[in-house]
Amino acid sequence: MNTFQTIGKSIHRKEGVPKVTGEAVYADDMRFENCLYGRTVRSTVPRGRINDIRFNPGIPWHEFTIVLPRDIPGRNGVTLIDDRQPFLADREILHMAEPVALIAHPDKELAAKAVRHVELDVEELPAVFTMEEALERNDVFESYLVQNGDPTARWKDAGVIVEETYRTGSQEQLYIEPQSMIATSVPGQQVTVWGSMQCPYYVRKALAPLFGLTPERVRVVQTETGGGFGGKEEYPNIIAGHAALLSWKAGGRPVKMIYSRREDMWATPKRHPSRTRIRAGFKRDGMLVALDIDILLDGGAYPTLSSVVLSRATLHAWGPYKCEDTRVQGRVVMTNSVPYGAFRGFGAPQAIYAIELHMSRAAHELGIDPAEIRRRNFLRKGDRMPTGQLIEEDIDLERLMDCALDKSGYRSKRAAFDGTRGKGIGLSVFFHGSGFTGSGEVRLASQVSLRLAGNGDVEILAANVEYGQGANTILAQIAAETCRIPADNVHVHTRDTAVIPDSGPTVASRTTMIVGKLVERAAIALRQRLGEPEDFQAAARQYLSDHHELQVTVRYEPPSEIHWDDRNYRGEAYAAYAWSCDVAEVEVDPVDYSARVTNFVSVVECGRVINPALAAGQIEGGIAQGIGFALYENVVLERGAMKNNQVANYIVPTSADTPDIHVEFVEFPFANPGPYQGKGIGEMPIDGPAPAVAAAVAEALGGQFINELPLLPETIMKKVAL
Repeated sequence: MNTFQTIGKSIHRKEGVPKVTGEAVYADDMRFENCLYGRTVRSTVPRGRINDIRFNPGIPWHEFTIVLPRDIPGRNGVTLIDDRQPFLADREILHMAEPVALIAHPDKELAAKAVRHVELDVEELPAVFTMEEALERNDVFESYLVQNGDPTARWKDAGVIVEETYRTGSQEQLYIEPQSMIATSVPGQQVTVWGSMQCPYYVRKALAPLFGLTPERVRVVQTETGGGFGGKEEYPNIIAGHAALLSWKAGGRPVKMIYSRREDMWATPKRHPSRTRIRAGFKRDGMLVALDIDILLDGGAYPTLSSVVLSRATLHAWGPYKCEDTRVQGRVVMTNSVPYGAFRGFGAPQAIYAIELHMSRAAHELGIDPAEIRRRNFLRKGDRMPTGQLIEEDIDLERLMDCALDKSGYRSKRAAFDGTRGKGIGLSVFFHGSGFTGSGEVRLASQVSLRLAGNGDVEILAANVEYGQGANTILAQIAAETCRIPADNVHVHTRDTAVIPDSGPTVASRTTMIVGKLVERAAIALRQRLGEPEDFQAAARQYLSDHHELQVTVRYEPPSEIHWDDRNYRGEAYAAYAWSCDVAEVEVDPVDYSARVTNFVSVVECGRVINPALAAGQIEGGIAQGIGFALYENVVLERGAMKNNQVANYIVPTSADTPDIHVEFVEFPFANPGPYQGKGIGEMPIDGPAPAVAAAVAEALGGQFINELPLLPETIMKKVAL
């Protein structure tokens, strides 16, 4: 049995003390001389043609720096997967809150006031707000098809066909720190930005063509980041570009842009709304014979990251079940809503909600226990997913589920609740792929460097950021274990593109498995350069004395057995999967129809757990967000933009609404490609709560299922009578 010095230990967070003492420096803590404060002028119509922009009297406009589309020195397109989204709308408006102009002034309050004195002369045009209308118009951003066998030929073999449509609304990331960026630009020479972000190299990639500069002339520095959940994946490209444009127009003066909470919630991307239709054929004993799934996502006005969100939804839609005749069609469409983007789980929560609630509904119709119908259909070693990927690890989903059932008292509570209105217990079983899909990691070609510090310590140079999830601590633990030194002697360099290599974005549950593996490989290379010493730090100090410096860099190498066909969407979609079972217990109030979760159990298989306290925290936080997605978080849209854009009227679970959460880890023996056999964990915990909670609510309502989220009291009241 392996024994480790650091791996598997709940060491303290690297950034914990600076955060709790107030020493951590966030973007708004930074001070610059002669700083200007930038504001964005936004559209108040969802679709239209701009005739004129007027700067009305009452404001000393001669004191302001003003940027219009014609002032942009390079390409007016936010380079991401494509560049269709403009930094500033030029002539055509495609969504409410779309940026049209930028202003900046040394007086922050005057800048805020001045925005209200900018008048847009806009000819409003008809807009599209529903996925169905967009689909009728064939406004499709992206589509995918995964098919194994032919479900159409198997319906005749099904004793029961269960067909339903499931809908999920949007969800606001509600990170604690709003979007924040500071920039200085020297026209024709260089751009430097500091700010709150998940992906420094994404920002650099977006800013270089905006200013017509080579990437090396754009420097991006991550400040302490107060949460992201995907909301700071792509949007920092836009606010960084806006701040930098104002600085460029102002001759290089620093410009700070900090969104208010209202602006942040009104104008930035959220989780994609979804509609999923499932037709499933079962034998009378509950065995799946055919599965046909149609997923439709609302992408909003521009593609942004919709293609990768749809991809993840499509590749998680069939759940952890074996079905030899499966078809999944996924499409994401364009509407005139504020563009939707990345949110923890990005597509998987929508798809997993649908398939897991469908399995619970099928169990109800067949008169089979929901746990038993899952048991009869679980994937096992040697089975293939609909993409053709062979399950080569010793997954034991029965053991995983039984652990959750035992820990929650599922069987006794289900029997006790039978026939009792108002109480229910439900479950979900699910997986989440670690890292980018298919060949995504190959295209990224991520790099990580490790170097010796002056006292024989080790410094990690990687682009993957710390924004509350524990990246600094996990990467330090991996390096410390490999170098056989204390984690306190490992340091993580500030994410500064002038210094650090591109190890890819901090998304997709890839930091531990992909980047952590690069850290492990770099640490092995460092040890080898030092001659595999018994005393690493003594050898490091001697090496520095003799040679002055030592830095090693490693690049991602894909596992030889992983092959993916992007054209046909076949092959190994992910190098490794994490697996989980959630059990939720709920009560539905017979007077006000509100549902609340009273107990929650989650059993998780994510390989070897690097830091148990951080891992449990990730699970608990994801469950709380998942409960919010299921019961509370209702994004009210008005002409495609969030109307309830305040914390006062956008309801998220508080500590009083969050139940006791019990987390347990199990491990399937498998030589997965992660460091010390660790897998990704950040996205997965938000996948399972919604279907478990929805199934429990259905049980509490005597078997009456509701196919839409969130399950607000008014939703329950409209659908059923207690």
